[in-house]
Amino acid sequence: MPSPPPDSPASRPIDAQSASAARKTVVLVAHGQPSAPNPPERSLAQLAERVASFLPDWQVRSATLAQPDRLEQVMQPGALVYPFFMAEGWFTTQVLPQRIGAIDHRQLPPFGQDPTLPKLVATLVQQARAAQSKPAASVPASVPAAPDCLLLAAHGSARGPKAAAATERFASALRPLLPELKVMTGYIEQEPYLADMASKLPQHGLCLPFFAQSGDHVKDDIPAALKSAKFDGTVLPALGTFPEVAHLIAQAILRA
Repeated sequence: MPSPPPDSPASRPIDAQSASAARKTVVLVAHGQPSAPNPPERSLAQLAERVASFLPDWQVRSATLAQPDRLEQVMQPGALVYPFFMAEGWFTTQVLPQRIGAIDHRQLPPFGQDPTLPKLVATLVQQARAAQSKPAASVPASVPAAPDCLLLAAHGSARGPKAAAATERFASALRPLLPELKVMTGYIEQEPYLADMASKLPQHGLCLPFFAQSGDHVKDDIPAALKSAKFDGTVLPALGTFPEVAHLIAQAILRA
């Protein structure tokens, strides 16, 4: 695996003096991209900086599991660990604790299980629908003013049911907040597959990638599945990349 470039977040040493002076420490941990670890590492570091802007009394650090030794470098005894994952699965229950080892810490629920996330997503989807409903001279009158279907494009897992179950719980919590929309789910690694569900969508639907970061699944697998389904709607950015997420994470840390 290639070493991070000198100016990447993964290469920056932790200032021991500033670390000891900090009253509280939280470490944001994401999966990252093993084939290209540096871009997700930089993206997570930028998110940590935005979260820190809401937490002046905290030191906010970040590490992806894909970046060798990064997590071990930034961990500090007594730190909170915030899993920037969509579900409580193999990585959060097995890999992450093994990597942290005997260092005293407290692990919070993952990003995707935040009880305030459905409300945020409902707001983001309503904003996207409002933007699409603005009249344009080139749009025929027969085209619906706004999409009436939302497809959550999620990872799923061949390892077990936890990932899909978390997505389905999220969809169930979202539906009452968006009664005007039909909320559907489709998966990359298990049934119901994303391409199959996308092919059932009415025209001009919305697709929201239910992912924390924009890795290969978001950049390659989701577009390929939607293309094969002849999906002609709007694909929103990955959920975890919206600017509003930083405040949501900060609030979760304060509630801990």
